[in-house]
Amino acid sequence: MPHDIPLITTIAAALGFGLIFGFAATRLKLPALVGYLAAGILIGPATPGFAADTVLAGQLAEIGVMLMMFGVGLHFSLDDLWEVRRIALPGAILQIAAATGMGMALAHWWGWSLGGGLVFGLALSVASTVVLLRALEERGILDSFNGRIAVGWLVVEDLVTVLVLVLLPPLASSLGGAAPDHGHAAAGAAAAATPLWQTLAITFGKVGGFVAFMLLIGRKLFPWLLWQVARTNSRELFTLCVIAAAVGIAYGATKLFGISFALGAFFAGMVLRESELSHRAAEESLPLRDAFAVLFFVSVGMLFDPAIVTGQPLKLLAVVAIIVFGKSIAAYVLVIVLRYPLRTALTVSASLAQIGEFSFILAALGLSLKLMPQEGQSLILAGAIISIALNPLVFAAVKPLERWFGRNAGLAAKFDRSADPLAELPMTVPQEKLHDQVVLVGYGRVGRRIAAALTAQHIPFVVAEQNREVVDQLRRDGIPAVAGNAGEPAVLIQAHIARARMLVIATPDTFHVRSMVETARALNPGIKTVVRTHSEEEAELLRSERAGKIFIGEHELANGMAEFVAEEFAQAQKGAAH
Repeated sequence: MPHDIPLITTIAAALGFGLIFGFAATRLKLPALVGYLAAGILIGPATPGFAADTVLAGQLAEIGVMLMMFGVGLHFSLDDLWEVRRIALPGAILQIAAATGMGMALAHWWGWSLGGGLVFGLALSVASTVVLLRALEERGILDSFNGRIAVGWLVVEDLVTVLVLVLLPPLASSLGGAAPDHGHAAAGAAAAATPLWQTLAITFGKVGGFVAFMLLIGRKLFPWLLWQVARTNSRELFTLCVIAAAVGIAYGATKLFGISFALGAFFAGMVLRESELSHRAAEESLPLRDAFAVLFFVSVGMLFDPAIVTGQPLKLLAVVAIIVFGKSIAAYVLVIVLRYPLRTALTVSASLAQIGEFSFILAALGLSLKLMPQEGQSLILAGAIISIALNPLVFAAVKPLERWFGRNAGLAAKFDRSADPLAELPMTVPQEKLHDQVVLVGYGRVGRRIAAALTAQHIPFVVAEQNREVVDQLRRDGIPAVAGNAGEPAVLIQAHIARARMLVIATPDTFHVRSMVETARALNPGIKTVVRTHSEEEAELLRSERAGKIFIGEHELANGMAEFVAEEFAQAQKGAAH
């Protein structure tokens, strides 16, 4: 038997200690990922005793990032990304600029060079998609509108970071650095000798080529391949096909197009989402995704040097303050300026209060180009671990902050979105459409089906939707709609809930269901309510709160909810006739 087995040793140590420390963390009422990070610190080279192979752990973590991003792609379609483009694109770019400026100012105060400050600030500006996904999945809001905004925001951040990684080598000399060493890809050395305009053209050409390939060919090829494998009725072959597609497309994207592994895997999930087997693909790949996600967090812990905590406590405190507070405040202000609701601003702010995998890559490149001192990488790693550990607490603070703002209406009005014409129903809406109407909350896949059924039955309805672009389009189509979170009484009041016959809650986000129902019944005691949900557990909770008629599922619940509403209206009309 071979005695030199570093791969097996690393996997066994990472998973074993991850299990022990993760279990201990949950018993202490802490997130399990805090235990995974602690396990990484224990088996890392900076602590005495056994040390796992950091190089192998890093590669295993990269697979974890691929599988996690693949899982996001399975839940996040191009249509979803397009829907949130007006907030994700400007918001992410401006937030990166703001956070980078904070990091550069801090580095300048410490006496670093311009290039070092730029790399340092960029590393602090980009959040970890892996950490975000875990947080959104644990809270059941990954598929909600706010969840799609947060994921779209981070996808834009990843795209910007990919561009930065390509542009840094040719700009290194002008920023006070040097050419990349042999430890980095040959593409980086070639880029250093290429004119900037040509580098930009090549980069955008490669990204455009990859996206075009995935949309024109991959969008049909890979779902078709998944169907062929599914017809064999072999579960292991189906799982193998899903994992091979995720890792293979990610690897091919990097080698052929220069795209990062993470973005390649993300697009792989997006094209496979076109298949009707996407839900099965997500379910079959989930155990492997979870296992490698643990390896990712353990590998991050292995890179941590505890000496930085005692050696540079004030610098570390400043770094953590920028990550947890500086970025979050900047993101909050941007979301409010873009006229989105308070809860959206709080969710996005909490999502960005951490840094992760791309920050490590930027730090490593900055060291290779001699732009940033070794101290910078240590501070970035320490800031990442502390912010990742604190992120669940930041998310947990969202609900209390919402309640606090709710109790202070004047303060909420001051800090919430500015006057928005889409937040008020136009005066031109005919009054006959605002009497005995349905107030439809949410205009996603289920909401659109219900709206189509209501239109076919000639039943008047008003839509309450958080996505301003959707509301704008609905109004152009002649459908009464109001923008905002229906958990806020003002939104339901604008939808004329007091004169409505029925409230239909078709959004997957059930956090505000109680407040919606309570507000509707306070303003209209005789109103009937119809609610959608995803699980029996949620359904039982809603039944205990007397939320009205409850439907579970997606396509079935859309049809069922629409039929129920139509039947109720038919009975009411018969009663009125008699």
